[in-house]
Order: sequence, then structure tokens, then C-alpha cells
Amino acid sequence: MNESNPPPPSPRVCDESTIEEIYRVDSRRVLATLVRLLGDFDLAEEALHEAFVAATEVWPRDGLPENPRAWLVSTGRFRAVDVLRRRARFDASREQILALQDRIAKSNSTRAHQSIEDDRLRLIFTCCHPAIAPEIQIALTLREVCGLTTEEVASAFLVSTTTMAKRIVRGKAKIRDAGIPFVVPGEDEFAERLESVLAVVYLVFNEGYAASSGRELTRVELSTEAIRLGRLIADLIPDAESTGLLALMLLQESRRAARTSHDGDLILLEDQDRSRWDRAMIDEGLALLRRILVGGEVGPYTIQAAIAAVHASSTSTAATDWGVIVSWYDLLLRCSPSPIVRLNRAVALSLRDGPLAGLAELDALDATKTLAGYHLFPAARADLFRRLGRRDEARAAYESALSLAQLEPERRFLRRRLEQLDQ
Repeated sequence: MNESNPPPPSPRVCDESTIEEIYRVDSRRVLATLVRLLGDFDLAEEALHEAFVAATEVWPRDGLPENPRAWLVSTGRFRAVDVLRRRARFDASREQILALQDRIAKSNSTRAHQSIEDDRLRLIFTCCHPAIAPEIQIALTLREVCGLTTEEVASAFLVSTTTMAKRIVRGKAKIRDAGIPFVVPGEDEFAERLESVLAVVYLVFNEGYAASSGRELTRVELSTEAIRLGRLIADLIPDAESTGLLALMLLQESRRAARTSHDGDLILLEDQDRSRWDRAMIDEGLALLRRILVGGEVGPYTIQAAIAAVHASSTSTAATDWGVIVSWYDLLLRCSPSPIVRLNRAVALSLRDGPLAGLAELDALDATKTLAGYHLFPAARADLFRRLGRRDEARAAYESALSLAQLEPERRFLRRRLEQLDQ
């Protein structure tokens, strides 16, 4: 054999589990690129599906391609053209479809140099265009860009799945009908979209940090992607709140390894092995937070990062300065009032002033009925009743929380609490 011409490397073996993992990690990035290239959400969704169908047929036979994401984008793009050709045979608006097909070809040639990596950020800015109603912007992005199910998005907004589905459909129609471009806007347009963009990244991180449903407590691919996008935004728009959000996500994510047992069971903050917290993430988050606070600017994300920083700097729950945390929550309530903030403040208050003080706050919040159906509200009440030794009330509250919880590790935790009460 001629040593100057070594044989090509053997193709990498690919099985069904490999394709499933690539779908889980990369499908929304591929979709974002296809939306940019095709200019149509529904066509891009169909092209994504066709590309993965092709992958299940080709990759096990020929091996995993060198760049699976690029292969999927290329395959999806050509499958989309095939879809348009099939439609043109049966659709009365044949000329419109052929014009769209031509536009796709031109788009592919003029934008071929653009990076796939940032397509998700482009699509987030598109979905957060000011022409789209604010209540639709975030929901649409979470569903179409970040891959949350309609049920998960509805849960984040505390509305019904039907209501949320209608909002998402209206958002896609608005982008299509108004011809909103799939680009990161110019610097002069950042400000009017930044609030929605940050909210999207924050909600994606929350779903990754504490999933709304399913068998796992966390979804690492979502929190990792949110942090990646947070870094891009902080570099692009280095203001206090974009930096504050990045600091918050790093400080929260630093605790991931200690939040569950080897069996996937939930471990509360007070019981976590803090030596397992990621010190590199904590140090980076604290450094970012100090940089913001020196400037004197604080917004909702910076305040939440400051609360997370108190936890990250404490050696135990008992050693935590709950007075400082309550003060930060007081500021957060003035800055960004919400029932969730009131709930979290009540828990912090109970650890500063005792469970009766926290329970009084929860009773006042209960009267507003704003958290009806939110499982963490009765769970918090149950814990305070348990600490007060009021077992019957604790049992009723735990049972209420269990009936509402959708996440299996949380359900197991609540069942254990009920068992402990019986013992």
C-alpha cells in the first residue's frame, strides 16, 4: 500500500440511539436554520421531519456523517423543494409555490456563508419582533425555536394548552403574512426586543433546570443551550440585565450535580452536598454579578442572581443569610411583582422568622387564587405545616400537591413526605 495515500477513515457506526440523541440535542438548531433558509415555519417543520426520516435510512447503512447537523440541513432543504414540487402538482396556486421554490434557491446561495450556530438566535429575535403581540412572542419562541411542547409552554404561562396552541398559530401566521425577516436586528432595534429575548432564554433555562413534566428532574440540553444563547446575547448586548441573566443561569446551573440522587430522586437545597457544586460556574457567575452591581443597575435578573449568589456563598442552609435574601425578594417584588415571587419570598421569610410567618404570607397569597393549579404552592404550605407539627393539614396539602405535580421525581418526593407523616 502506498503510504502517501492512506485509506479514508472508516465511517462512524450509527444506530437508532445515536440518531435519537442527535434529534434531542440538535433538532431545534437544524429547524432554526431551515426556517431561515425556507422562510416558513410549517415547511421547515416538514423538512426537518423528512431529514430525520432520511437519516434513519442512510446513517445506519453508510455511517454517521462528519457533520450530522449540516447533513440534516442540506437534506431538509432539498426535501423541502421536493415537497413544494409535489404541492405544485395539486395546488391551484402553482405560480406562488414555484416562486417560493425559486426564492428558496436564491436564499440558499446568498446565505450559504452564514453560520448555523447563530440561527437560533436569529429566530428568537424574529419571534420577538414588535409586530407580534407580546403574549405571543415568548410562547412562539419557546415552542418553535426551543422545542418545548405546547403543554410545557402553557404550564410556564399558567394557561390552558388550547389557549396556548391558538397563540402559537397566530404568531406563525403573523411572521408569514407580515414578511418578518429572519435576521438579528440592527443595533437600533435591540432595545425594543431585548426584554422578550431575555425572557425566552430565562424560560428555556427554567424548563431545563426544573422540567415541568416527565421522568427526569432536569433537561440538561435546554439549560446548556440557554446558557450558550445567554453568552451570545451578553456579548452582543452587554447591558446589565443580559449580563445579570447569564450570571443567574451560571449560579443556578452550578448546583445541577447535587440536585438529584443516583436514582434520579430530588434532593432539596438543605440536603445537598455542596462540595458537588461547580465552583468554576459559581466563580464566573459571582464575577459577572459584581461587575453589574458596581454600576448600580439592578433589574429582575440581576436581583435573582444576587439571591442565587447568597446561596452559592453559604456553607449550609443554617448559615445562609435569610435576612439578605428576604430583602432582595422585597426589591424584586417592587421591580417585577408576580405570585411566584411572592411564593418564594414567603418560603425565605419562613426560614428567617419561622414557619408561622411564612404561612401567613401564603394564606394571603392563597386568597388571590393566582396560583390555583400550581403544585409548588400546596407543596410549600405542606412543608410549613410539617415544620409546625400540624400533620393532618400537612397531609392534605401534600396530597393536593401530588395531584397537581407532573414531574415524576417530584411525585416520588411528595409520596415520601406522606409516608414520613404516617410514620
